[in-house]
Amino acid sequence: MINKLQSFCFLLVLFIAANGNAQKTDIGNWFLYLGNQKINNRWNWHNEVQYRNYNFAGDLEQLLLRTGIGYDLSENNNNVLLGYVYVYSEPYVNGTDEKLNNNEHRIFQQFITKEKFGRVNIQHRYRFEQRFIEDDFKIRARYSVSLNVLINKKEMEKNAIYASANNEIFIKTKSSYFDRYRIYGGIGYCFNKNFKVEAGVMSQILQSSSRTQFQIMFFNNLPF
Repeated sequence: MINKLQSFCFLLVLFIAANGNAQKTDIGNWFLYLGNQKINNRWNWHNEVQYRNYNFAGDLEQLLLRTGIGYDLSENNNNVLLGYVYVYSEPYVNGTDEKLNNNEHRIFQQFITKEKFGRVNIQHRYRFEQRFIEDDFKIRARYSVSLNVLINKKEMEKNAIYASANNEIFIKTKSSYFDRYRIYGGIGYCFNKNFKVEAGVMSQILQSSSRTQFQIMFFNNLPF
């Protein structure tokens, strides 16, 4: 188990180094809390906080609050959800140390489907967003596929260590269709089947730039 963990950490360091050499970009950090509480056997409440920084901590880039109510179409595998997002951003003015600030409100709909093959867990997420940004309105579609591979356990349970990877593409509905693309790799630890922590590196490619972010994530999933 230790050898597998060391090998994954080594690959993660190589990924960070490759991104640092490939492009000149500041490295930021995202702290994420993702909660999912069962209301009953079918309904669930999703709650999420993302605190994004231009550096490790203290230089705010964005605060994102997401919530929604979901319904399981089948047990543990297929979920539809309707939700709301509030986003507060502090972008820098190009070429200066000055910041702007703006507010965004979103309504979104999503569908999640899951698959399991031995120690491998796969999740597909389809999300459609209606974005109200100050005096502007935008629509965006997103698709992500994520992969969790258990290293030392056969199930996601207490003391389980797992490797994680994620791919996500964002598509706009007008002008140039490509909005952004994210690729992520990390490693996680389960304190128990309801609470886990994960850390990794995400590379985000935009139309005219790209950035690398560290991510530290906390997951809290409570049964009914």
